[in-house]
Amino acid sequence: MNTLIIQIINGLHVGSVYALIALGYTMVYGIVKLINFAHGDVIMVGAYITLSLLSSAALPFGIAAGLGILFCAALGVAVERIAYKPLRNAPRISSLITTIGVSYFLQNAVQMIYSPTPRPFPIRINIPAVAIGSLRISGLTFVTILVAVLLMIALEAFVRRTRTGKAMRAVSEDLQAAQLMGVNINTTISVTFAIGAALAAVGAILYSTAYPSISPTMGAMPGLKAFIAAVLGGIGIMPGAMLGGFLMGVAESLTKGYISTQLSDAVVFGILIVVLLVKPSGILGRHASEKV
Repeated sequence: MNTLIIQIINGLHVGSVYALIALGYTMVYGIVKLINFAHGDVIMVGAYITLSLLSSAALPFGIAAGLGILFCAALGVAVERIAYKPLRNAPRISSLITTIGVSYFLQNAVQMIYSPTPRPFPIRINIPAVAIGSLRISGLTFVTILVAVLLMIALEAFVRRTRTGKAMRAVSEDLQAAQLMGVNINTTISVTFAIGAALAAVGAILYSTAYPSISPTMGAMPGLKAFIAAVLGGIGIMPGAMLGGFLMGVAESLTKGYISTQLSDAVVFGILIVVLLVKPSGILGRHASEKV
């Protein structure tokens, strides 16, 4: 029983990272109906920027992490303005192909600057383990789950209660109608990309601290799994992204613990296939009929 609980806790740990990344996917899709496959590489950029500030500038971990998050938020806005905004009225396939191009651009740019060789990430978070009965939970695991849940609650409150959040919901419902009502579409979309990229940077720092080795391609698989988590929970629904991330993490952890580490990715992608066959709208998604 203790082994099962440990595997579930480990799954919630990695699932929290997936959930933070999935929130970026689901926010962008909810606003502009774009699947941003370059979102996973924002994780990688955030990890490298934080590493540079820690090693080269010798900044404290908190300041370096904060600056890394701000840099990724600015990167998200810049990518949207330069690469995605000109294609806002183009066919969706054009925007989708552009996101793949941006992904490869970021990967190759980082390879040119830092080299393709993986680099160690210094662990600067020293938190004592939490004891629950006979179980001892890593302090980092506890903090990762707590941070993910708190950010989810804060983001939900932001979208529901603030003026900018209401504008985001209006654009998500009907972009043209929101524009006619005076909503600044460009600002709203930029804020969405900034928040999504900032959440990805938080996920990058937590992920790199738990798995202290970074490389230019490190964001590809976590980003893809986070996308699956968003689809599983219901893409475009923020609580669904969180739920999907936790379920994906637990499924991956249980597969590694009881079946095979080599089959964990197969199980993850198998879950995606099953969800698309049984309930394409996701666990919390609702089927919406479209009038013609």
